[in-house]
Amino acid sequence: MPASYDLDGRSAVVTAAAHGIGKAVALAFAAVGARVVCSDIQGEAAQATAEEIRAAGGSAIAVAGDVSVLGDMERLAARAIEAHGGIDVLLFGAAMQDATADVLGIEPEVWNQVLAVNLSGAFHAARACLPAMIAGGGGSIILIASQLGSVATPGRAAYCATKGALIQLAKVMAADHAHQNVRVNTLSPGAVETDRLTWRFHDMAAARAALAPKHLLGRLGQPEEIARAALFLASDASSFMTGADLLVDGGYNAV
Repeated sequence: MPASYDLDGRSAVVTAAAHGIGKAVALAFAAVGARVVCSDIQGEAAQATAEEIRAAGGSAIAVAGDVSVLGDMERLAARAIEAHGGIDVLLFGAAMQDATADVLGIEPEVWNQVLAVNLSGAFHAARACLPAMIAGGGGSIILIASQLGSVATPGRAAYCATKGALIQLAKVMAADHAHQNVRVNTLSPGAVETDRLTWRFHDMAAARAALAPKHLLGRLGQPEEIARAALFLASDASSFMTGADLLVDGGYNAV
């Protein structure tokens, strides 16, 4: 792998690191030398990710935390600083499992919960990690958005609203912190084969049948494919990139 993709010695915080895309990102970062803090509301599963990294010869710790709680994110940042001396990379990947419903069918408390995790969670994580990143001379923040942040699909009002908001939030943060050498981008996957799809479609075969034809490549993505894009954004390979949305969607948005 080119040296520009190297994260050797850098401190990376990864939220939603227990499963799916977040876990794949944590493993990918560690494989190129990052010291990873694996965080998730499912603390034992985050610990399992950290143990998998260590078993492969990498460096990782686990910190349980709820992104919707600012205090949890502040404790996460403090633990990263304590363990690794700073924070160079933040990958925010947390998202609620949201039921299919239009605005008339979403209960207000469910709407608020989706916003609290998907959007306010990103604010909390960035607010907690930015001071250390700035103090260390800069870094990279990556917010996992979605192809549904720029195009709509019926029955996903809360999800689409939050993912579109993440794209705009990243642009504003990029403008606010460019002079401090902090780059901020979003990464927008298409449909990816994770437990989020099996939850929504009950099994992966049904998910593939429903969603694969919507992607020009005729298939769903794999977590490792999204992790490679996250590594690009985290590393010096993307050093001239900020305020951008990187679509890794198998051609979903092309037509």
